[in-house]
Amino acid sequence: MESKFDKKKIDRINELGRLSKTRELTEEEKAEQKQLREEYLQWFRRAIRA
Repeated sequence: MESKFDKKKIDRINELGRLSKTRELTEEEKAEQKQLREEYLQWFRRAIRA
């Protein structure tokens, strides 16, 4: 298991979060954000259990 989550993915999650505060996200961006958040939560849960 990875010891830390991919920095590029975290940066993209944060970027989408900032964008959502200034404008409505597109459907594609919303789907990407949802997928990235789910990946992060899965990684986080595995890390906590380990």
